[in-house]
Amino acid sequence: MTSCSIVIRCYNEEQHIGKLLQGISEQDFLDYEIIIVDSGSTDATLAIATQYPVKVVSIKPSEFTFGRSLNLGCEEAQGDFIVIVSAHVYPLYNDWLRNLVAPFSDPQVALTYGRQQGNEMTKYSEHQVFAKWFPPFSNYNQTTPFCNNANAAIRRSLWSEIPYDESLTGLEDLDWGKQAQKLGYKLAYVADASIVHVHEETPARICNRYRREAIALKRILPEEQFYFSDFLRLFSANVLSDYYHAWHDGVLLKKGSEIIMFRLMQFWGTYQGYRDRVNNQLREKFYYPNGLKRSQSEPRQQAYVIDYSNLKEKQFEQHY
Repeated sequence: MTSCSIVIRCYNEEQHIGKLLQGISEQDFLDYEIIIVDSGSTDATLAIATQYPVKVVSIKPSEFTFGRSLNLGCEEAQGDFIVIVSAHVYPLYNDWLRNLVAPFSDPQVALTYGRQQGNEMTKYSEHQVFAKWFPPFSNYNQTTPFCNNANAAIRRSLWSEIPYDESLTGLEDLDWGKQAQKLGYKLAYVADASIVHVHEETPARICNRYRREAIALKRILPEEQFYFSDFLRLFSANVLSDYYHAWHDGVLLKKGSEIIMFRLMQFWGTYQGYRDRVNNQLREKFYYPNGLKRSQSEPRQQAYVIDYSNLKEKQFEQHY
């Protein structure tokens, strides 16, 4: 049987990681190992995780980037395929893992990624984002490099050729997919490999997420721009779209202010990110948890999809 290594990045995920690991243990695909990449959890995350058969790899908060933590996990992987999931997701069905790796029967498939849905904690606008990004129908040969490492898998042999870019402030999955497509490989979206992605973010964290992903996107696709006119246009269009759906769902009065705040933070963060350069102060803002700042002696080691053919109007989902 084909084997896989499941890499889970986490920091203080005691509320969620048990549900993910229990869901993995109930899968009908049995040949797997689990690798936890922990960036300094101070809660019960590791105590919960070690109740399951996991291998723990640690990374200091001051050394963390999305790509670096993934590369550490991938270095420990022994499986034919590396499955990457966020610690705050959980599978809906016991065939999630089998479905996620099934497209690799085609030797030209380099990467697969599965469907994501929200739960009762998910903000209304993010439900709309999930519905657009992750539709209920599969595409085993998509034309864009869009993918999402909250629920994805890659060939380990290809990771040896294309390690994740450790300098990016996000979107390391998009960058990896772009490199794989350049080599002639396919990216497959698998609607039947579905998970629930739990986000509990303040407005400031939403803004920060889209800001750092915009910084990464302008590095990956330097020809793209995001002007103040784009901010106004996309903010207005997405609020109107969300209001329309919320009205039809009978929740407009309840969700109206939440919709405005989410979309404002989403597109204002994107606009800021296109204007920023990454420096040490920004790096601390993006990555370091509250109360864990680098000491002086310690060395340093996405938006609503308007059109799948237009990457300019994509900002991508949080990975971690």
